[in-house]
Amino acid sequence: MSAVIRTTGLVKRYGRLRAVDGIDLDVRAGDVYGFLGANGSGKTTTVRMLLGLVLPTAGEVELLGERMPRAGRRVLPRVGALVEGPAHHGHLSGRANLSLIDAAGPGGSGRTRRARIEEVLDQVGLGGIDRRPVRAYSLGMRQRLGLAAALLRRPELLVLDEPTNGLDPQGITEIRELLLELNRRGTTVFLSSHLLAEVEQLCTRVGVLDRGRLVLQDELVRLTAPTGATVVSTPEAGRVRAVLDGRVLGVDGDRVVVRGADPAEVNARLVAAGVPVSALALQRPTLEEVVLAAAGTSADRVEAPR
Repeated sequence: MSAVIRTTGLVKRYGRLRAVDGIDLDVRAGDVYGFLGANGSGKTTTVRMLLGLVLPTAGEVELLGERMPRAGRRVLPRVGALVEGPAHHGHLSGRANLSLIDAAGPGGSGRTRRARIEEVLDQVGLGGIDRRPVRAYSLGMRQRLGLAAALLRRPELLVLDEPTNGLDPQGITEIRELLLELNRRGTTVFLSSHLLAEVEQLCTRVGVLDRGRLVLQDELVRLTAPTGATVVSTPEAGRVRAVLDGRVLGVDGDRVVVRGADPAEVNARLVAAGVPVSALALQRPTLEEVVLAAAGTSADRVEAPR
């Protein structure tokens, strides 16, 4: 599968500080890639280098198979981006802002441009906005408008930095569904976030940044695959150890982790011995556990699902 984003040894220094420290990103066509890290870990600096907004101190960046920033004029029209919150002309309406952005793009009739603006406003849930200036918008509305701007040119690649910032739970769900639909239609999505719940429900691949270093990069299904153990819920946890001598890996209240990837076999053994079982499931690490293991204590600034 072809690489849509590739970095090699990417470094950004500010004085003695290495904000980004030699990372090798690999984002493939069709991915919904979750770029995770605590606030201050270097995510936004990385995104800005990808788009040519900041020059790297060392290393290389390729977008859509071409070197950045050298190929920016050819590549960036094929990329939609929302970085560090949307920038708008506050005295203009949302439609007027999008008209200015669209006017800077490839040609087309006024009717075609207006239809496209209405289409992207509908996509992000702003189809009914009036002529209020953007400065009167809520944070969530401005975020939606920024995403609409990123979608104007039907990009092959979407690069989004905290796209659900300021949205309520319903808005987060709507944007998630929109991104999944765009991905189904062929758009590759690169999503920078510190919200584990957002990434876990949306992404197919994950990269974890910790203090400027890429400490993990893999398929989400692989990272959260079964461990080969079974989790047993029982009010008589002590008896499980007696019945399954040597197979108990850990006990936490009424939750017992048992070696063995066949819950039916574990259940049969316990029920035959008269141990009540209220639930069984294959043990799978959560994304939170994966991130904590990869990034250590600094991952406590990455927000876990609630």
